[in-house]
Amino acid sequence: MKIALLALLGLALGALGGAALGIGAGLAWVEIFKTTDFEGYSGMLVFFTFMPLGAAIGGIGGALLFAVIAIRDTEIAIEREPLRQRDR
Repeated sequence: MKIALLALLGLALGALGGAALGIGAGLAWVEIFKTTDFEGYSGMLVFFTFMPLGAAIGGIGGALLFAVIAIRDTEIAIEREPLRQRDR
């Protein structure tokens, strides 16, 4: 259950971060390659191509990353013995 919840959290956070990076990459693309702004073409390119791609890639990457972290956490977890109190 913990792994699934962390994977969902990674999906949400990865999608948000990926969308933001996708917008940044799209704006850079428009500036570098001098994409035409006729009838808002450059804006549509950024928000209908780069943002969804970034969100999808970021969501998948975030979900996988958080799931791997959760799986490793359950493998590494070692049950510690309680410390003995000193006899007084």
